[in-house]
Amino acid sequence: MDIRTRLLETAEQLFERHGFAATGMDRLTSAAGISSRTLYKHVGNKNGLIAAVLNERDRRFHRLVEANSIDALFAALEAWFGQAGARGCLFLRAWGETGGGVPEIAEAMERHKQRLRERIDAIVLAEIGRHDDDLVEAIQLLFEGATHAATYRGEAAADAARRAAHRLAGLARIA
Repeated sequence: MDIRTRLLETAEQLFERHGFAATGMDRLTSAAGISSRTLYKHVGNKNGLIAAVLNERDRRFHRLVEANSIDALFAALEAWFGQAGARGCLFLRAWGETGGGVPEIAEAMERHKQRLRERIDAIVLAEIGRHDDDLVEAIQLLFEGATHAATYRGEAAADAARRAAHRLAGLARIA
């Protein structure tokens, strides 16, 4: 495993477990087994590291969520919980902990959420045969809500969101 990959994996685990603010650079370098000079060489600064972690997570997440139906979308979310755990959205947590004013973190979050919206738009088109921005918005909110509710409800949150998304899609088909 190369140094950058080890650094990003270690940082993601620490950020998930302890949060962004509570994870200092000393803890990161120690856990990754690298010097602070090496860390800064690979990511620039802590905000750069957070953005790099988010971008890598986005890549993994969207590879898993290449769904083409509501069922597949929420099944992928359940699979994500199994792989990454159910601790809420790391993108929103990063944005919240940094106050929303760090451009590279805000851009990573916006890109991630936009990619999810595009995936849901394609699913809506496949499910009801036309674009429906309101339905896309509703399903994305269900998906996001399930992501957070899973922290205390487990996989049942994804199943409840799936059922609600199906109901909304059914209503949109007859509208």
